[in-house]
Amino acid sequence: MRLWLLKSEPDVFSFADLKARPKRTEPWNGVRNYQVRNYLRDDMAPGDLGLFYHSSCPEPGVAGVVTIASEGRPDPTQFDPGSEYHDAKSDPANPRWFLVDVAWKADLKHFVPLPALRESPELADLLILRRGNRLSITPVEPEEFDAICRLGGIDGRKLRKG
Repeated sequence: MRLWLLKSEPDVFSFADLKARPKRTEPWNGVRNYQVRNYLRDDMAPGDLGLFYHSSCPEPGVAGVVTIASEGRPDPTQFDPGSEYHDAKSDPANPRWFLVDVAWKADLKHFVPLPALRESPELADLLILRRGNRLSITPVEPEEFDAICRLGGIDGRKLRKG
């Protein structure tokens, strides 16, 4: 099982929005970065866990835990001329952009704000804390996942064990 951090602007799609969806599941679409596309297409798998991070908002931070609920598949928004994520150069025979479904897994007892992440020595190597890192999905090490869950008041090890 791999672990991830997935960033979303809460005014576009929040952790609360995910919980309100049927089956608490939603396609993670609209990604238009090749490194992140590769994670979605090649590396993410059903059962992987992710930290749902609210970004570009007054209080950024980790809002909850999700599970990856599907294999990577072509993102249909790339072929939809009415979508803000339309890519006229993407060919249905050789799709450029991919998505996975994400599903609600667990609430944190406490929202974990960005300053708390920065202040935690255990998270010194967390990719989203590195200067210049703007990727919307990044891998997370088990120790980092557990530390963030602990800051949020839950046991990440229990989540990782099923």
